[in-house]
Amino acid sequence: MSRIPISSTLSQTDRDALLKAIATIKEKLPFLIDLSNEERKALPKMGDKSRAFVSKALEVATQNPEFLPRSFDLEEMRKDVQLFEALYPLLLSLTQLQELVDNTCLAVGSEAYAAALQVYNYAKSSGQGSGLNAVVDQMGQRFARQSRKSKS
Repeated sequence: MSRIPISSTLSQTDRDALLKAIATIKEKLPFLIDLSNEERKALPKMGDKSRAFVSKALEVATQNPEFLPRSFDLEEMRKDVQLFEALYPLLLSLTQLQELVDNTCLAVGSEAYAAALQVYNYAKSSGQGSGLNAVVDQMGQRFARQSRKSKS
């Protein structure tokens, strides 16, 4: 796994602009909802295979509304399908962006942690008597093991 280390910065101005852009996206999608894990599991899912099925069902319902019960809201189904089709490219794009941001955070976090380990090891081995003992002890708390409680 060879990769080029990331050497970049994100200015406060750019960060603020990105957060504002995300806020704008949320503002433009006021109908977004939050579902619990249980709610997500209970819902039937529309994946790639189901898209053709749903499209065909909408076409059949539109051309033959007489067999549908009066309570069936064909216009609501049409709106749901149109909204799904409008949101789907956004979902793909945002998923890709989220994966890139996640991977970049993981990589730069790893780089920062590896550098911190080097600092700690250098300070521990050659920082004796230079007033770093207290700081090295504090940093060492990261590696302190919790004592296991005995089972009663």
